[in-house]
Amino acid sequence: MNLLDPELIIAFLTLAALEIVLGIDNIIFLSIMAAKLPAEQQARARTIGLAGAMLTRIVLLVSLSWIARLTTDLFAIAGHGFSGRDLILFFGGLFLVWKAGSEIRHMLRGEFPEIGTSGGVVGVSFAGVIVQIMILDIVFSLDSVITAVGMTSNLPVMIAAIVTAVIAMMFFSGPLSRFVDVNPTIKMLALAFLVLIGVVLVVEGFDVHVSKAYVYVAMGFSVAVELLNLQMRKLQTSGSALQ
Repeated sequence: MNLLDPELIIAFLTLAALEIVLGIDNIIFLSIMAAKLPAEQQARARTIGLAGAMLTRIVLLVSLSWIARLTTDLFAIAGHGFSGRDLILFFGGLFLVWKAGSEIRHMLRGEFPEIGTSGGVVGVSFAGVIVQIMILDIVFSLDSVITAVGMTSNLPVMIAAIVTAVIAMMFFSGPLSRFVDVNPTIKMLALAFLVLIGVVLVVEGFDVHVSKAYVYVAMGFSVAVELLNLQMRKLQTSGSALQ
């Protein structure tokens, strides 16, 4: 294999970029969950969560024959067949909607979590957070692996792109997590994104394809508007202070 082959380089760069884009929802969920832990454990939780996502995707990649069997219908209801992939997407989507919806409900009711002496949320353990992150990693990894297989059949290129993407996400996860934690409206927007992504996963569990492009364009536009709102509130606060 020629590492300088232009086709391999283009496939690697394109796939790495797509993996980063497809990992945005993973980073958002990971950031919100890690924020429940004491400050000294949050970076470790993000690193372990993303490392777990990387390992999950690599294991799925080297198990392509098993991935292929996931698309075979296991049973049918009212003439509609359900495969292993459908079930994973459906229940993963339900879990995401439930988790994000619960967080939104608590925020709207003003039910702020009780903070312990260590700085973390009372009743939330490091192991519990990692388990929840790993559950969603499996769901999010399916789309990532299917995209990788569709881009190239070269396994080393796919693995290299995934490793590169995860390293990039590790670099950005810290600043993103702090930004979401400091701005409650951004956190609400991030939770709304997770509900939207969960609904899309549930729908795709019924073999109804929803283009991720529409979801990401809507997310990008919403973030742009919220950033403008943050800037406006900052200017208003500055103006009030001067008066």
